[in-house]
Amino acid sequence: MLQIHEVEADGPDAAVCVVRCVGGLVRTGDGFEGGELVLDRIELYGREVGEITPPLAARVRLSGAAVRVLRPRIVIASAGPRRYGYVGPPEIRAAVTEGSSGRVMRTPEDFAAWVAARTAGDLDEPFTYVVDEDGFLRLAPRRSEHVACAGRGWVRAAGEMAFVEGPGGWEAAEISNQSTGYCPDPDSWASVAAALARAGLAHPGRFTHEIVFRRCAGCAELNLVREGEYVCALCGAGLPREWNPTP
Repeated sequence: MLQIHEVEADGPDAAVCVVRCVGGLVRTGDGFEGGELVLDRIELYGREVGEITPPLAARVRLSGAAVRVLRPRIVIASAGPRRYGYVGPPEIRAAVTEGSSGRVMRTPEDFAAWVAARTAGDLDEPFTYVVDEDGFLRLAPRRSEHVACAGRGWVRAAGEMAFVEGPGGWEAAEISNQSTGYCPDPDSWASVAAALARAGLAHPGRFTHEIVFRRCAGCAELNLVREGEYVCALCGAGLPREWNPTP
């Protein structure tokens, strides 16, 4: 939990605040206020850090629709971002070799070095990505398995991502949550946005291709929910509204 001490700068979508951690471990990428706020940055004693614990005070950047609620003395709580375990075929996970994990983008400099080494042909198609447990973006070639990109680990988000170079620099132009290995829900967007901010990349503010995964409780078929119809494509049974693609 964070208690707001001072709101130094705010806008329609983001605010810089001085806060005190008053409960639990708080990490970059955590969601607050039901996911309507995302912790983009933590600065402690003038240095960016990935987490804080009570009773430390820090300067933070929060973004999202709920920045309007921020004012001195209020406390915002977080259950932390959802983390997804691998739910795909076990033989794919077993085939992952050491050293096959995606390239980690901790800073804008990391992304600049990575993209400079890509060919024009590489950049013509999307890349496999995950947001790892620590909230960092990892990138790998499109045909890579997400579980390999994640080094067999749990993730905060996964899908495909394409980049374009605009007047202001590189940006993520197309982003999906398309990963049948992890089947992340659309609410994983908050973790994607935070990871892109850490890598210094602009983005469209949402998934450009959004998928809802549900597993049928009757026949165990993994479904992609289309046009809001929660019906199994194989047996016609109703699908649950809550995320459930565990094996």
